[in-house]
Amino acid sequence: MATDATDSMAELFRSQAQKVMGNAMGKSMEDALGQITGLFGQLVPAEGSPEAESAVQWAQIASRMHTIWTEYQVEQLGKAKDSPPHYADPIKWIATGEGVLRQLPLASPDVQQRLWNGVSALINAVLGQYGLGPNAGAKVQDGEPQLPLRDRRFADPEWRRQPFFAVLHQVYLLLSAELLGMAEAAEGLEPARKAQLLFATRAMVDALSPANFPLTNPVALEAANRSKGESLVRGFENMLDDMRKGQLTHTRPGAFVLGENIAVTPGKVVFETPLYQLIQYTPTTDKVLKTPLLIFPPWINRFYILDLNAKKSFVRWAVEQGITVFMVSWKSADASMADLVWDDYIAAQGEAIDVVRERLGVPSVHTIGYCVAGTTLAATLAVLARKGEAEKVASATFFTAQVDFEDAGDLKNFVDDQQIETLGKLSPEGYLDGRYLAATFNILRGNDLIWSYVEKNYLKGEDYPAFDLLHWNGDVTNLPARWHRDYLRDLYRDNRLVVADSMQACGVPIDLHRIAAPIFIQAGREDHIAPPESVWKLTHYLAGPWTFLLAGSGHIAGVVNPPSSNKYQYWVNEGRPDTLQEFVEGAKEHPGSWWPHWAQWLRDLGGDEVPARGKRRSGGRGDKVIEDAPGRYVTMR
Repeated sequence: MATDATDSMAELFRSQAQKVMGNAMGKSMEDALGQITGLFGQLVPAEGSPEAESAVQWAQIASRMHTIWTEYQVEQLGKAKDSPPHYADPIKWIATGEGVLRQLPLASPDVQQRLWNGVSALINAVLGQYGLGPNAGAKVQDGEPQLPLRDRRFADPEWRRQPFFAVLHQVYLLLSAELLGMAEAAEGLEPARKAQLLFATRAMVDALSPANFPLTNPVALEAANRSKGESLVRGFENMLDDMRKGQLTHTRPGAFVLGENIAVTPGKVVFETPLYQLIQYTPTTDKVLKTPLLIFPPWINRFYILDLNAKKSFVRWAVEQGITVFMVSWKSADASMADLVWDDYIAAQGEAIDVVRERLGVPSVHTIGYCVAGTTLAATLAVLARKGEAEKVASATFFTAQVDFEDAGDLKNFVDDQQIETLGKLSPEGYLDGRYLAATFNILRGNDLIWSYVEKNYLKGEDYPAFDLLHWNGDVTNLPARWHRDYLRDLYRDNRLVVADSMQACGVPIDLHRIAAPIFIQAGREDHIAPPESVWKLTHYLAGPWTFLLAGSGHIAGVVNPPSSNKYQYWVNEGRPDTLQEFVEGAKEHPGSWWPHWAQWLRDLGGDEVPARGKRRSGGRGDKVIEDAPGRYVTMR
């Protein structure tokens, strides 16, 4: 049975999607359908068809779309819910929460005059290339017009084929740049409010692009013309499917099945608690490093980002390097996990470390913490040090993980008091629906993860690709609401983790300066979730040796970059720079994947090997295991 949170999310998505196709054009959905299909018969009649035959064709398309919409409305009658309040929409959290967009001086006569002059000049310049207006003498004789403003959203020649669409997107780009410039120049705002203003303005102008609406997108109009309206029907069906599930689709449904063509590295679940399962992967070498590796993935995502397929899998690659690999698979939160807090995840990491040590009879383990699990791993190391148990961890590797949140990037735009307070209202059963988190992360890259898919799959009716990374991105997990609110307040907002003994867990204060284990820190040069400047700051709080590596690309591709792909690059600096800028200035660039560099670092800490037998091969004689990898927890919604 769907929960209140699930239904609210679906209703939110339905209302926003309806705005894209209907209300955003100042019409109800029914009126919008009539307007779209009616105008197609006049504006883009099928080539070579008599006018009457074209009118019949478009009338049939209109009738089919109305039927689809009516059936959808009937289907939804039994699921009707009151629309969630405005704070449920991440964009509105920023844009309307405090009215920050009103800070733009749009009412100023000087600003209006400047905008009018700029738009007028631009229109005349564009029309002139088509032989129109006062600059008609500038008409382009050969080739297509060379317009002054460029953006990849408008790269298709259809945007330049007709003067109307050329003017439309050029004026949009000009006004977008002006609005962003006003936000950048806004004075009298606190830094946090200034950042929110910039973020909200960018989200707003991205959403208002003419590429996002059917009647202002010539590429969508041409697709409808070529398909005789079938692209409209397919796109409408795609949109309604997403409205049903309350989530934007990025990849072809059913293309990936866990354990069959994704997350397929062989292994066994050897331990589980109500919070996590522990997977041990089957060795592929005769000997393995004596010290095993335990990976903590973030619980805001599924663990198999590190095991997408045989070519991309960090897990499989590490196993092939002769490393005994364990992986934690976190359970997606439900009502039974409402009272979980950060202490529970820190305790779980400590428990998993002990389970691996005892299972293999080793004194210590190598660890990896990815993103929020890396933040938590730092706290776990500090707790172990405070308890005199630091020797349990031979090393710790941090993938794009932050501990100092002073410069934590765009996610800080979602952590003011009002937004944190509303999280409780979005979590009536004690957990936050993962689709809210997915929507938030998508907004951080709105053009790439929202609007490009609106255009391709809703407006043009294109088929979804079978892309494993996008499948993982949409495979959302729920979060314990109490933990999530505490995390945003204590770390993102108040930055308490880097203040010695300001926080505590498992009965002891947390002081990161006590961490003395060898540390490897990886950051992504283009990471928009954990900016490299923020990740670098971990180096300021460590008592032991550390190695910093800057990888090409961002939060995901910067980590999941196997040697076989021969993509990107990484930088290392053998000195001891004090700042990231000094690191970059003295760094040496290396092509390709950074994984082999990390593996060598790991072996340099201790290269002793043991035969890959006994409990090194889970599920053997006398070894009780729970189930095959990837386990049950990763499939729970």
